[in-house]
Amino acid sequence: MSKRKFGGIGFVIAVILVVLVYKGVINTPEKVTNSVQVEKTQEDQNKKADNISNEQKNGSKGTSDNQRVSVQLTRAVDGDTIKVLYKGKEETVRYLLIDTPESKKPGTCVQPYAKSASEKNEQLVSSGDLSLEFDNGNERDKYGRLLAYVFVDGKSVQETLLKEGYARVAYIYEPTYKYLDQFKQDEKIAQENDLRIWSNKGLVTDRGFNGCAADVKKSKY
Repeated sequence: MSKRKFGGIGFVIAVILVVLVYKGVINTPEKVTNSVQVEKTQEDQNKKADNISNEQKNGSKGTSDNQRVSVQLTRAVDGDTIKVLYKGKEETVRYLLIDTPESKKPGTCVQPYAKSASEKNEQLVSSGDLSLEFDNGNERDKYGRLLAYVFVDGKSVQETLLKEGYARVAYIYEPTYKYLDQFKQDEKIAQENDLRIWSNKGLVTDRGFNGCAADVKKSKY
C-alpha cells in the first residue's frame, strides 16, 4: 500500500474519531475523570444527607456525649445525691443504678462508710464540668428527683464510686439500662479487692446496708 493511500485512511479514521467524541459516543480521558469526580461528589452529598436525616430522627448524633446536659452544681447532698441548676431551676439528682450508705435518711443511723462516700462524691462533682445523662424510662422518681448518670469532664461519677468500693449496684427496675453491665463489672472489681463497703462481711445486703458507723471494722484501704 502506498504512503498516500495509508495517509488517506488515517485521515478518515481521525475524522470519524473527532465526530464520535463530539457526539459523546467516546469520552476523552478528561471527560472520564470529570465524570468520576461528579459521581463521587454526588455520593458524598447523598451520604451527608442520610446522616443529617438520621440525626434529625434520633435527636442527636447517637453518641453519649451529645445526649448529656451541662448543669451547675449547687451542693452535694450525700454519696449518691446532688443538687444542681437544671433549666434555670435547682433540682435534686439521684444517681441511677447505685446506692451508697445512708448518712442523712430520717430514722436511720449514719451507716458505715456513709461519710467517706459523701466526701468522695463531693470531691468528684466539684472537680470539673458537670453533666447529666438520662436513660430510658422515667426521668424522675416518685419523690420528684431527677434520675441520671452523672459525669465530670466526661468521666462517670457512678463508675468511680463503684470501683472504689463506696457504692453498690441497686434499684434495677428496667432491663435496658445502658450502663448496667459496666456498673456490675465495676462493682465486681471492688468486691474482689474487699474495698470499703465490701471489707466488712454482712454490711451490704440486697436492700441496702446493715449497721451503724460505730460498728464498722477498719478497712484495709
